[in-house]
Amino acid sequence: MTLRRMILVAMAITIVFVQEQVLMIVPNVQLTVALLVIYARVFSLKENITLIFVYVLLDSLYMGTLNPFYMTPMLIGWSLIPISLHIFLPKTNNEKTLALFGLVFSFVYGWVFIPFHMIQTGIHTWWPYLLADIPFQIVMGVSSYISILWVYQPLVRLIRQEMEKLEHQFKPIYHPHEK
Repeated sequence: MTLRRMILVAMAITIVFVQEQVLMIVPNVQLTVALLVIYARVFSLKENITLIFVYVLLDSLYMGTLNPFYMTPMLIGWSLIPISLHIFLPKTNNEKTLALFGLVFSFVYGWVFIPFHMIQTGIHTWWPYLLADIPFQIVMGVSSYISILWVYQPLVRLIRQEMEKLEHQFKPIYHPHEK
């Protein structure tokens, strides 16, 4: 990963972290799913996994929850976005398809937490947790669906344009190996 790409990934991490903190006042309303879907289209899988790992670590440090029963499902859940998109929808740029993916993913993300919650609390019945979480999953799903529909195309276009400008801006003028 070049230094420029690392800087872009660091900026992406900052955007994900800040928007989530700003929107924390409304439970499960966020742009995280939309941003991770967008980043899955503009960054490599390795860059996305790095982004998610740093984001989860930063979020956990900031929130004071360096708890493996919280961090591990977050890492697994958020990593499912770039992995799924790179494997199952590698060329899809249709915002309606991606919005539907975001809607479904919101439920899967909530389900990833169930086994960890069961282990941590010692409760061996999964359905009460699932039932209690359904309203939050619906809110997250609807916010993910709407945000992907609204921001996917313009942000992907903008990010790609800016990345292209950045690449052209730093092309070397002098080539020491040329005569």
